Amino acid sequence: MKHHTKDKGDKGTGNVIADLLSKGIQICLPLSEHLPFDLIAVKPDGTLMRVSVKYRTLRKGSVFVSFSSSYSDSHGVHTRAVDKSLIDLLAIYCPESNEVYYVIPSQFDKTVTLRVEESKNNQTKGINLAKDYLLVP
Repeated sequence: MKHHTKDKGDKGTGNVIADLLSKGIQICLPLSEHLPFDLIAVKPDGTLMRVSVKYRTLRKGSVFVSFSSSYSDSHGVHTRAVDKSLIDLLAIYCPESNEVYYVIPSQFDKTVTLRVEESKNNQTKGINLAKDYLLVP
């Protein structure tokens, strides 16, 4: 059965799991879909990190994530802020670059934008370059 949003989420999670395993980080998967995180990363020193996974396509050379979640029900569409204290790491999979970028949510306000492609004017000041977020902190 196809479900476009779920399919993208599954692809993102699969790529994040593969990337973390390639970096020597083990994975635990929760049984519930209703937790604020998608997986738990176990670092070689035993440190546990609650990881939220996002699948984001490249737009104007950048990936953009808002720290909010949306859902719809019979009363319409609802959006609420993500409680960043409940996740330790945000893993962003971008299919165009085929990379996973790792962000500590508490270091950002309501959104994070990572520039994957160089800007046309070569600006770097005040820019979060995606290549600086390839390693797990």
